[in-house]
Parts: sequence; structure tokens; C-alpha cells
Amino acid sequence: MSYRVAVRALCEFTAKQGDLDLRFTPSPTAQEGMAGHQTVVGRRGEHYLAELPLSGSYKTLLVSGRADGYDPEANRLEEIKTHRGDISRIPANHRLLHWAQLKVYGWLLCQQFNLQKVELAVVYFDVMSHAEHAFVEEHSADQLQVFFAQQCQHFLSWALQEHAHRERRDRYLETLSFPYPTFRHGQRQLAEAVYRGARDGHTLLAQATTGIGKTLGTLFPQLKAMPGQQLDRLFFLTAKTPGRRLALDALHSLREQAQDAPLRVLEHVARDKACEHPDKSCHGESCPLAKGFYDRLPAARLAALEQSWLTHEQVRRIALQHQVCPYYLSQELCRWADVVVCDYNYYFDMNALLYGLTLLNEWRIAVLVDEAHNLVDRARGMYTAELDQGLFHQLCQRAPAGLRSALQRVSRHWEQLNRVQEGDYQIYPLVPELFVATLQKAVSAITDHLSEQPNGNDRVLLQFYLDAMLFCRLSEAYDPHSLFDITRQTEQALSIDTTLCLRNVVPAPFLASRFSDAHTTTLFSATLRPDNYYRDLLGLPHEAQWIDVASPFAAEQLSVRVVRNLSTRYQHRESSLAPICRLMAEQYQHEPGNYLAFFSSYAYLEQVRELFRTLHPNTPTSVQTRSMNEGERQSFLDSFTLHSEGIGFAVLGGAFGEGIDLPGKRLIGAFIATLGLPQINEVNEEVKARMQKMFGKENGYDYAYLYPGIQKVVQAAGRVIRTTDDQGVVYLLDDRFGQSKVKDLLPAWWKVEPYRL
Repeated sequence: MSYRVAVRALCEFTAKQGDLDLRFTPSPTAQEGMAGHQTVVGRRGEHYLAELPLSGSYKTLLVSGRADGYDPEANRLEEIKTHRGDISRIPANHRLLHWAQLKVYGWLLCQQFNLQKVELAVVYFDVMSHAEHAFVEEHSADQLQVFFAQQCQHFLSWALQEHAHRERRDRYLETLSFPYPTFRHGQRQLAEAVYRGARDGHTLLAQATTGIGKTLGTLFPQLKAMPGQQLDRLFFLTAKTPGRRLALDALHSLREQAQDAPLRVLEHVARDKACEHPDKSCHGESCPLAKGFYDRLPAARLAALEQSWLTHEQVRRIALQHQVCPYYLSQELCRWADVVVCDYNYYFDMNALLYGLTLLNEWRIAVLVDEAHNLVDRARGMYTAELDQGLFHQLCQRAPAGLRSALQRVSRHWEQLNRVQEGDYQIYPLVPELFVATLQKAVSAITDHLSEQPNGNDRVLLQFYLDAMLFCRLSEAYDPHSLFDITRQTEQALSIDTTLCLRNVVPAPFLASRFSDAHTTTLFSATLRPDNYYRDLLGLPHEAQWIDVASPFAAEQLSVRVVRNLSTRYQHRESSLAPICRLMAEQYQHEPGNYLAFFSSYAYLEQVRELFRTLHPNTPTSVQTRSMNEGERQSFLDSFTLHSEGIGFAVLGGAFGEGIDLPGKRLIGAFIATLGLPQINEVNEEVKARMQKMFGKENGYDYAYLYPGIQKVVQAAGRVIRTTDDQGVVYLLDDRFGQSKVKDLLPAWWKVEPYRL
């Protein structure tokens, strides 16, 4: 059996050397790179062979890729690289990598076309000036064959090791057994559905209540399916840190079945959490862990993969032993780990690392999306861009002289937009073309400046540059899936500062390829109803399947009471305060213990809490505040013990509305004083209008308001019953919970009863 490797991946493994150098020097965007390639190819003539597929073997190694272009009349093979500014700024180790790739392609060409020699040219194309700089060498086929063999031999021992690891891994996974004597109720149904989805290459939406062991119930079958489906990698994607920890715990329970289990598990964390020297820049002249990074990387990589269990702490330990950057070691290990546990953005973001590696290496992958109800809002954020005029004014005051004219043009067009602004907030039908054009010119000017002066630039300049680039990029993809709005921030004597926002409301067009390029994806959560909402907003394949997993809980465990004679609508808030306080006090006196009370806003929360403390000063209370840090949030949760009593006041949809685990007597009830509906405002009304236009009039209100709101309610209520031994009560404090359309969105195992104050 041969081991396949792409030319680029081969050369990145064998030819990279020297420092890690991530100094902020602008490089062409993907669109500029493609346009640059097309410009060069267009200059070559009809006989030119662009994107030429080439492949060849060395022993058991199969190497393949697409050469940028070959001119058969001149017998010249080209590697085209786009760049900006002074060509001398291209680092020497980058140039070595470019030549290595070209020489490998050179041998593959000679072998495939039976050539005795070939002219090789690395062509650097400046996307700004459109000038070409070609560096040309002539090589015989024999010379190129020797170079090819050297690279392959360098990689071959690693390839053989990887091939042997793959065989051991697959044998291990074939014999893997469930780590407990039996499945929990519903867990087997979930596991079987995930396995079938992997077997058939489908996308699956799985709604499964908290408590059945969703994490293990998805990981186990997905791992079991990997050998039969010849899957290369499994990505477990989470919205928050607790989800990452649960995944690692589940994987650890599976790995315990065999000593030195041949399954490489990597926990990949954000760069700011992994950086050892946040006060230094990412290059060898500043950071000691970047100096000689690629020279020390092979030993660090080998040491890491010998361990196979690669938590963030373990990667850090190995990185520091070998004096390399922990984050970029972890990024390298993403290429070789069997399972990567990380945040959503590493697969779904615009420049996602794991998605890029998947395409580059042509991996067959499986994706598990934990707490998938969060993906809609998270993805919206990934494809939204804002420009802050206050930040822009700071930049204009401090900008280098060479940038001022470009920035002044942006300022003039921005002020024109402000002058036609009719209120504090306004939505526009289109992105203003003239403003975007001047912004693109400013981005080009800043790019040229940064190319010539990569060091010592103002943080405000860099931040505006990144924001502006994203804004320009998203403006090119503007469609009904997004909206353009302007918000007035501050009004002064002579000026008005505004924020311009390209706001994504339907991420489906951006995410669809992420699902189609995976062999199988399972999205799971306790709240994935109705399925059409997630299919439409996330861009799931048409054939995506949906299941509602049977709950392990009995209706007798949870008393769900709908207070039918109470309204928590905004206009009724004041009159709702006393009834809510009375109900909470009566329930607490009837059955003392730990409760959570959820409200739609901090303002509403404070109103109820202030009155409750006045009327019932002897009942212990705790409260979620607006600016809680991680330690304060943990202290809030730690106050809910097996022996404590009291009521915690929290905001629905906040840190304590999902993802927390308070089993048994740590939490015996919840009061939910809202439907969780998003605030009615101009943004959400426009979202409703877009939803009606895209998905049908009947779905507008539901997609914009009802489904996101009830999702938060069910998540919050799900904090009460965590195990099959728990007992509890949930009060739904609003008459609208009695409506049939709302009741249909509540978990099927709940027995909802009316309750009157």
C-alpha cells in the first residue's frame, strides 16, 4: 500500500528551515493570489498548460500535485508566487521552499513527459504593480531525480511510520469497545445513528437531552467507523471550554482500554492561551521560541507524537523542552493527530486552519459539532465586519504622512454617509460602492506601507487595517444573507461618530462547503428543534437527517408548570414583579433548596431581585453581574452545594443558562420569567424580513424570534435534571408558554401542567 502526499505538504516537511517569522507583512488575499495567477497565465499564450496535474512514486511513496504552469514550446516549468512590495523582503527560507516545490514538480514533469532536461522558473508577481520577476535555472532530469529522491527519502521514514501508525490505529479502533457495561437510555440510539451517518457519508442533526452522554455517544461510534470508511481525521468542535474538557474526558475513557493506545488526540487552543511571550513579536529577532523554530521542529514533533495524548498542557511541556513555540507546535500537530478537539472557528471560520488542511491534503474527515445550537450565532459573528469611526479618528491623527490622503478620502465618504443618516440606527439596501472603493484604496496604501515598514507600527493602524480588509472582503460577497447598517455612536458639536456594520444573518452560503467537504458531520445538542431552522441557516446538505433521541428521564422526575395568568411582556414588567416574587417565595418555603431564576435582561433581573430581597430578606440570594470574570462565575457556581439553600438570579442565555452541571441537590428547580425572545428592534425586524423573503413568510417571526428564544428556555430548564436520579421543578412564567406552537417546541418527555397564581 502506497502513502500519498501532496507536493506542497512534502516540501513543507522536508524543506522548511530557520526562524518562525510572522512579522505583520501584508500578503495578497486569496482573491488577489488567484487573480495574480490568472494574469500571469493570461500573458503566456494558448499553448501554456496551467494547473498541470503531475504525480510520481518513490518506493512506497506516491507524490502528486498541480504545477502552476508549463510552456511546452520553451520547455519551461513555472512556480508562480504572488507578493506585495519589495521582493527582497521575501524571506530566504520561503524562497528555499518555493524552489523545493518547483524541483519536485520538475522531476515529475520530466518523468511524465519523458524529458531529458527542463528550464525551471520561480515567478514572483507583484499584485500591486503587476510586475513579474523570474528567477530561472536549467536542470537535467537526472539532477531533478536526485533531488526528488532526497526529499522523498527524507520523508519516507516518516511516511512509513505514519503508515504503520495508521494500521495500528485502525486495528485498535476495530476492536474498541464501549467503556461501560451498558449504554444509557437513548445513548445507543444516538450511537447507532452516528455510525450509520458515518457509514453512509451523511450529515446528521441529533437532538438529545442532557444526561444521556452525548459526547461519548457520538465519539465512540464515529471512531468505530473510521477504519471501515478510511477516514483520515476526526474533528470534535466545541463552542466553549467545558465542551472541550468533556470531549477529552470521553476520549480518555476510550483510550484506557489499551496501554499506549495508538490514537493521537490533540487539544488545540487559541493562540492567546498558548503564547509564552505575549510581550514579544512572532519572529526570531524578538521571541526566543521563534528563533530556529523550523530547525528544532522535527525533534519536537517526533517527541509529541510519541506521546499521542496531547492536551494543551502536554504540548506546552514538550514545546518548552525543545524551545519552540507551543501554539505553532500545536498547529503543526494538527497535521498528524487523529482526533483534534478545538473551537468551532478552526473549521468554520473564513481562514480556518483545519478546513484548509483538509483541502490541501484531500483528507476524508468526520466532524462532530458539540452544542450545535450555538453555531448559528457563532457563525454569524465569523462573517460579520464592523468599522468604528472613533478608532478611525484616532488613526487619522496618528497616521504616517504617506497614508493621510488615502485616509482623508475614506473620511470624506464616511462623513457623506453620516449626513444622510436619518436616525440613530439605519439599515441600507446596499453597501455603498464609492465608500468601499475608497476603503479598498486605503487598504492598498496601508498594505504598501506595511510592506515597506513591517516593524514598529501603531496598534490602531493594524487593527483598522484588519477590520477594513474583512469589511472589503465581505462586501464582495454581499447578498440577502447579510445586511449593511449604520449606528450613530456619539454626537459632538461638529461631528457624529458612527459604526458601519456588514452584519451576517444567514451564514449558510459561507458554511455549506464546510459540510459538503466533510465525509460525515454530526451536529448534536439538547435543542435542535425544529430541524428546518438549522438546515436553512447553516446550509446543511439537502439529504441531512434529523433524529430526536429518546430521553432517559421520566416525566415524573420534573414538574413543569406554566403560569397561565402572568405576562412578562415588556409593557407588563412592572405588574409582574410582585407575583413572581410571591411564587418564588412560596416554592422555596414549600421545598427549600437551590434554585435558579432566569430573566430576559439585567434590568429585569435587578427589579425582581430588589423587590424579593425587600419582601423576603431571610431567603439567601446570589446574582449574576454584567462584568463577571471566569473566577467570579466559578464562585457563583461553587455556592450551589449539596447542603446549601438559596435562589440564584441569572440572565437567560448567559453563562449560567447552558453548559453548567449542578446535579442532585445542587439544583432542584428553576424559574424562567421570559420566553427568551430577542428584543424587538430594527435589526431583528430586518432579520425577520430577510427570513420571510428567503424561507417563506410563515417562517419570518419564528426564525428571528421564537426559535432562538425557546432554545434558551429549554437550555436553562435543562440545568435542573442532570441524572436519572434527579427530581426538580421548573416554572415557566408567562401565559404564552401555554400556546400550542410554543408547547410543541418543548421537550417531548416533559409533562406540562397549567398553574395559576
